[in-house]
Amino acid sequence: MSKLPLYLTLSRIFLIVPTAFFLYIDQSWGAWIAAILFTAASITDYYDGYYARKLNAVSNLGKFLDPVADKILVSGILILLLQRGQIDPWLIILIITRDTIVAGVRAAASADGIVIAAQTAGKWKAAIQMISIPMLILNDLHPYFPNQKIGYGLLWLSVLLSLKSGYDYCLAYFASTNKK
Repeated sequence: MSKLPLYLTLSRIFLIVPTAFFLYIDQSWGAWIAAILFTAASITDYYDGYYARKLNAVSNLGKFLDPVADKILVSGILILLLQRGQIDPWLIILIITRDTIVAGVRAAASADGIVIAAQTAGKWKAAIQMISIPMLILNDLHPYFPNQKIGYGLLWLSVLLSLKSGYDYCLAYFASTNKK
């Protein structure tokens, strides 16, 4: 049971393959399955942390893999949506740039013995991405609900929150290093 959080994190990485597979089936049922798989993978992001704390199973590997799994899942599906012409390349460039900078700041903070708490904007960013991406996957399947437009707008909102949280991480790191 103590490995449950790690298994949930790993499942997020493994679910990208079937999600991508069903995303490319040119039928509405394929899009629905891809959206459901992405949503299931997204839900594991909450439960891996919950069970890690509840079962006292927090590990360094889990702390490392959790954000990596998030980035692989989100970036992988966004790249596929870009390839399908559903999103703008600037979305991905900004998200991946921010994620790379934050990973670097986290590594530097860890090397300096500094713990930077998760930023509220980053949590909102993740939540909005987990809502917007399935909406983009479904790509206006219903004629009276423009989920493609709503998902696209929400994804841009997540980019703004992503940049804000990245800025906050950098500020927190530099503030911590100035205290030493």
